[in-house]
Amino acid sequence: MNFTKHLAATSIAAAALLLSSAAQADLRVDFKEGAPKDAFRFENIGVCSITNSSITLDLATSSAGLIFDVTDQGAGVEVFQPFELIEGADALARVPDVLDGQTKIELSISDLAPGAAIAFTIDVDDTKGQRAITVSGSEIEGATVIYRNDIEKALATFSSVARASVTRAC
Repeated sequence: MNFTKHLAATSIAAAALLLSSAAQADLRVDFKEGAPKDAFRFENIGVCSITNSSITLDLATSSAGLIFDVTDQGAGVEVFQPFELIEGADALARVPDVLDGQTKIELSISDLAPGAAIAFTIDVDDTKGQRAITVSGSEIEGATVIYRNDIEKALATFSSVARASVTRAC
């Protein structure tokens, strides 16, 4: 093999190795409708910790105009449930305050290890449909999850099966 062909083959092999070793950190977000509490779970299903980042759950773009119903007065319908952190408190820099009728929650992540999760319960109400107090997967469709840190920003949209997946580089 001449030098030019050898150099080209070596360069291709090095590029393939770099691409295959670039780890991906995936964050899976699931919504589960429940009575009387709905639940969100943010799980780090990647191989890298998620550190010094923020994750914003934004319901404003959902197909059903979803809101958080956390008090007995205000924008919600009938039953309400306040924000209750049920998993992952140690991964958060602070617990968010959630107001009645709000459409966004920002989670400030200090360190979310691979396999770890942050989960909370809350009441989510539909402002456009006929079933205001129950929310299906298709009603959360279009809501977004925005991941941010000092270097990058990534966005994912909930599907009709009530899941959003964010992929970012480690």
